[in-house]
Amino acid sequence: MGSQGVQAVLDRAVAEGVAPGLTAAVLHADGGETLHAAGVRGIADPTPMSADDVFWIASCTKAITSAAALQLVERGVLDLDAPVGERLPGLAAPQVLEGFADDGTPRLRPARRPITLRTLLTHTSGLAYDFFSADLTRYYAHTGGNLMADAPGEPVLAFDPGDGWQYGISTDAAGWLVEQAAGQGLDAYVAEHITGPLGMADTAFVAPPSLEARAVGMHARGPDGAMVEAPAFPSSPVYYGGGGLRSTAPDYLKFLRAVIAEDGAGVLGPKARAWLHAADSAMPAGELKTAAPPLSCDFSPMPGSPKTWTLGFLRNEADIPGGRRAGSLAWGGLANCYYWADPRSGVAGALFAQFLPFADPAMLGAFEAFERAVYAG
Repeated sequence: MGSQGVQAVLDRAVAEGVAPGLTAAVLHADGGETLHAAGVRGIADPTPMSADDVFWIASCTKAITSAAALQLVERGVLDLDAPVGERLPGLAAPQVLEGFADDGTPRLRPARRPITLRTLLTHTSGLAYDFFSADLTRYYAHTGGNLMADAPGEPVLAFDPGDGWQYGISTDAAGWLVEQAAGQGLDAYVAEHITGPLGMADTAFVAPPSLEARAVGMHARGPDGAMVEAPAFPSSPVYYGGGGLRSTAPDYLKFLRAVIAEDGAGVLGPKARAWLHAADSAMPAGELKTAAPPLSCDFSPMPGSPKTWTLGFLRNEADIPGGRRAGSLAWGGLANCYYWADPRSGVAGALFAQFLPFADPAMLGAFEAFERAVYAG
């Protein structure tokens, strides 16, 4: 099938209403790359989609922030297992949500152990997203606050650090740690040490006019399945390490190439690369149960395959028939951006859309077809 098969997958997905437009970038086993685009930038923007159009990549940011933190660990600036409260006072004495009293008042207690960078990078810190936690949704409804308003102050934990896996703002906290340790904003650090050296000129926390001119419109799938326009995620002076970047599929592929390259493309040392590849524990990871259906559907990637978390990625522990090999690294972003990188095969791919809710079943079907088309080639 090769690149023709990949293009056919994108064209079919757009024709079937999966998204107004899609872009994709593929790293093939021979080291070559192919770029793909289908559809238009939005239901209100008939501009034909181009492979270098710009997306809010949301949680695809997390792997880049994790790599930044691991660079500092490898240099001896940060310690994976030191309490992060030594550098971030707001996380020095975290409180755990134990439940609710009969009148609905939240019951909190001090955490039994400290948050560390290791627990942040593996999403075992207890810093869960409220939209994937019914208890935290109830907590913030009671307090009248919200998760990111607490950051980087004193957010409540869903469990004691190390006692579970729950996706959340852990990587945002890792970004605050990078800023404190490096003495510069996360945007400046990432540009100097990752995106700049890799030539990712179209990746930024705050998009300049040249990138905004190529921005893909945000959408939401309505109850009838049709797409409607939705507000764009705004650029922010707060550089969210968990979800703040704008990028393109070709740019993100440069990062994935560096992750699986034996030399780390000059930005990842041997220890950082090993940390990003190796499962950090046997704790099951990757399953998400939504508490906010307009934002996300339930997410069960690679169903039936055992999965763990490295210090930066979801990792599948068994081969996927017709697709990625065991030990591949993957994740996605809230607006239906998805990727994987397969070190054993030398293959990687990114498929980007721009709509909510996350884990849209039709989009996940297109991503699976995209992956199969890549390997069939």
